[in-house]
Amino acid sequence: MSLKWTDSLEIALALIDTFPDEDPTKVRFTDLMQWVMDLDEFDDDPDHCGERILEAIQQHWIDEAD
Repeated sequence: MSLKWTDSLEIALALIDTFPDEDPTKVRFTDLMQWVMDLDEFDDDPDHCGERILEAIQQHWIDEAD
């Protein structure tokens, strides 16, 4: 299964597994974008990413980490 930018919940869950010690409230969007693109399952065009997508991923990460 490949992840796209629109798969914000699934991306957040993958980030939780990959970066269990990171505080999602302190992650910069530039780092978040790179970490998403570095996920093995991720396969999408970086140009399709925007601030709203990164906000959605971060919010899911925060919600799921609690």
